[in-house]
Amino acid sequence: MPDHVDPASLAQEATGNAADGGNADNADNAVPLPTDNPFSSMEKAVTSQEVTAGARRSKRLPVIVLWLVAIIVIVVDQASKQWALSALSDGRHTALFGRALGLVLVRNPGAAFSFATGQTWIFALIASCVVAIIIRVSRNLASGSWAVALGLVLGGAVGNLIDRLLREPGFLRGHVIDFIDYGGYFVGNVADIAIVAAAAGIIILSLGGWEIDGTRAGAPDDPEAKGVGAPPSSIRRGSRNRGKDRAEAPSKPEESLDASTQATSVEPQ
Repeated sequence: MPDHVDPASLAQEATGNAADGGNADNADNAVPLPTDNPFSSMEKAVTSQEVTAGARRSKRLPVIVLWLVAIIVIVVDQASKQWALSALSDGRHTALFGRALGLVLVRNPGAAFSFATGQTWIFALIASCVVAIIIRVSRNLASGSWAVALGLVLGGAVGNLIDRLLREPGFLRGHVIDFIDYGGYFVGNVADIAIVAAAAGIIILSLGGWEIDGTRAGAPDDPEAKGVGAPPSSIRRGSRNRGKDRAEAPSKPEESLDASTQATSVEPQ
């Protein structure tokens, strides 16, 4: 050991050791910087808003189709009835395709195709209930096919309901205007055709398993929601843990210090 120790060298050495210790402590206590930033948060928010807006538009479209179909049926039905009242005479038959199809003006006090004559007020109430049910169901409507079918039902029900409410002999007792003669078996109108077409469509959709919300019974769910086609959760968890271990592996200043000391120190002979 030397006889004289320079105080300046001792202070410099102490300062260096303190700096090394501080660096080691900082390395051990280092906090990783957050990977998120305001721009990524804004991008996620904009993306989520776009997805939500797209879902709302896709949900509104079937409802718009339903009302368009219903309005078209109502307009055509009422226009054709007004034409029948002005162009046809009561009880006079006009042949179109021989006996199979013709035109004859009939004021029907019953249901569709002249059934249940004399019970007009009952069918007026039933038609009102059908309209209310369809409007309520349309909140969950997400299928174009169901939109067309329900639009036909709504248009046909409202078309005949207008007659029962506004035509003679009075409110809830009005006679429905029928003018399409089906071979002498029954007489109907455009609203009746729409209702029958809707009934056939609803039967087909129900047998095929198509739901009002756009799904189909027995069809596999969304792969992303159920994890179909994605690697097992254990594999994903393992890969995340390995990445986390690599990113957050703690440094060992003691081992690195011992290795550097052994490599650089030389014992005196």
